[in-house]
Amino acid sequence: MTKPLRIALAGLGTVGGGVIRLLDTNGALIARRAGRPIEIVAVSARDRSKDRGVDITRFAWVDDTTALANVDADVVVELVGGSDGPALALARATLAAGKSFVTANKAMLAHHGLELARAAEAANVALKFEAAVAGGVPVIKGLREGAAANEIERVYGILNGTCNFILSKMEAEGRDFADVLAEAQALGFAEADPSFDIDGVDAAHKLSLLASLAFGTQPAFADVAASGIRHVLTADIAEAASLGYRVRLLGLAESGPAGLFQRVHPHLVPIDHPLAHVTGATNAVVAEGNFVGRLLFQGPGAGDGPTASAVVADLIDIARGEFGPAFAMPAAALIEQAPADSGERRGRAYVRFTVADRVGVLAEIAAAMRDAGVSIESLMQRGASHDEGGADGSVLVAIVTHEGPERSVAQALERLRGSQSLVGQPLWMHILA
Repeated sequence: MTKPLRIALAGLGTVGGGVIRLLDTNGALIARRAGRPIEIVAVSARDRSKDRGVDITRFAWVDDTTALANVDADVVVELVGGSDGPALALARATLAAGKSFVTANKAMLAHHGLELARAAEAANVALKFEAAVAGGVPVIKGLREGAAANEIERVYGILNGTCNFILSKMEAEGRDFADVLAEAQALGFAEADPSFDIDGVDAAHKLSLLASLAFGTQPAFADVAASGIRHVLTADIAEAASLGYRVRLLGLAESGPAGLFQRVHPHLVPIDHPLAHVTGATNAVVAEGNFVGRLLFQGPGAGDGPTASAVVADLIDIARGEFGPAFAMPAAALIEQAPADSGERRGRAYVRFTVADRVGVLAEIAAAMRDAGVSIESLMQRGASHDEGGADGSVLVAIVTHEGPERSVAQALERLRGSQSLVGQPLWMHILA
């Protein structure tokens, strides 16, 4: 019988338990596809006595997570999380020990992916992370292998299920952000502290990995401009719908002569675009190749089943001897590309103000736009309810611009900074072209 692929598993939370259940349930099928059995031989977690709904007594228990690198196993799977700490220590120790490493940890890879890719190549072992982006959706494999012959012109998509759940609920039910966020937390879609999700950090981690795979650049998380959805109002979603758009938090990356552009930001997505119809906690990624055209990867972005599926898919590749460079090309070939200046980008924008309801406010906004060279396509005004953040007597003013440089919109907003007419900060959303 062919020797099994022996696995040491760090982290026995939702995904770790899912990996064990998946190997138990589909073990025979997985062995046929992998060419040999895949078996867990050792595990580590913070609490040995916790009931996880799976039998872990059959595995060797290791108290020190980092020590999993030294057990008699071929591959270490890391499902602990965190950009540094035990996860990074385990990754470094595993690769130094000449063993392959599988992870779902997008934060660690966004910060240390280049270092780990170099270490894996030096040890001639695999570094795989299909589960780090979009859960069970095979977008990493799709970019690294399926689209390998193409020059990718742009990669973008819905990279955070929590935000998409909130926005699509607000859209469908007309509820305000805080109410839907509380529901998302109750359902387990959002953490008690949801900042990483709703402020765009989680999506930025994932975008930096997609950009590296798509463009052959070194992961550059520090250069991702990220903002989230906490300031999106129900009124913004209603205005977008009246204009033929839906609001989605998108991560978008492009590479060109001007540099590497990476941004996570709420967008108005045209109703006829596939991403406008992605609802709930689903993730979706679009890659545009020069020969293959538009590719759409869509599916569940989190959960024990989908994420465990991606982890085990990586294990099957390793069992088959399919390694390959982590970021689609050798680490030495990944270029360090300077960040592009977003001010030079051209596009249309939606800008919403909450303003005092008094004479001259619209003229003040229009003058700031005019002086900055922003051409206004349309302007809408309506009263702001208390739920929409409006003080007594305040109104919402929403502007859609004609196409122009982003720098002009930024300059117009800067001209209005500190204005006594404005109540709170304006919201700027880009319109996806």
